[in-house]
Amino acid sequence: MFDTLLSYVAPHHCSGCDISGTLLCDNCKYDIISEPFLQCAACGKNSAGRNGLCERCRVPYTRAWCVSTRQDHLQRLIGNYKFTNAKSAYTHLAELLDGCLSDLPPDTVIVPVPTANSHIRQRGYDHMLLVAKQLGKLRGLPITTSLQRATNTQQRSASARQRTENAKSAFICESKLDPKKNYLIIDDVITTGATVKYAAIALQHAGAETVWVASISRQPLD
Repeated sequence: MFDTLLSYVAPHHCSGCDISGTLLCDNCKYDIISEPFLQCAACGKNSAGRNGLCERCRVPYTRAWCVSTRQDHLQRLIGNYKFTNAKSAYTHLAELLDGCLSDLPPDTVIVPVPTANSHIRQRGYDHMLLVAKQLGKLRGLPITTSLQRATNTQQRSASARQRTENAKSAFICESKLDPKKNYLIIDDVITTGATVKYAAIALQHAGAETVWVASISRQPLD
């Protein structure tokens, strides 16, 4: 409600063209989704097969989707959402994910990568949980928050080695999972791939047999 009232006092501007009234206009949304992401979601280096992964990558999930590279309109939209408290961006990000995903079985469960508690306190919301709930509404699918943070480490500004070490112990699944269901992990960005890799492993340890990954963006580690 507060975000809605604020939009009247200080209306949002499109993350692409700066038009007033929305965080992402239809034209700029089309710019993002008009060119499908054709690289491997795991490594970002090789061309992806039909499952969104290349033949070289060995990851604990069997399918992957990615909206686009984190640049231009998409980079600003994610940045506004995470760092300038533009909370309503979650609806646009969920729509982008919905647009890149293929048809999913009705027994698919959406699993948001849990946000570090320190970031939730800073923003006032769990940014991926909001996206997951909206995506669940769009797809008519349930979500689970069984995947939780076991540590409060942060990946931003960390090296590739540090990211891997942090992610190894970052997640725990608090409940037993149904091996007959498909679990779709969603995150806002894949950089080294360590976060989604060890999130998937945590789900497998809890009983999941089929794990997939969908990311809003992919960004090479600078």
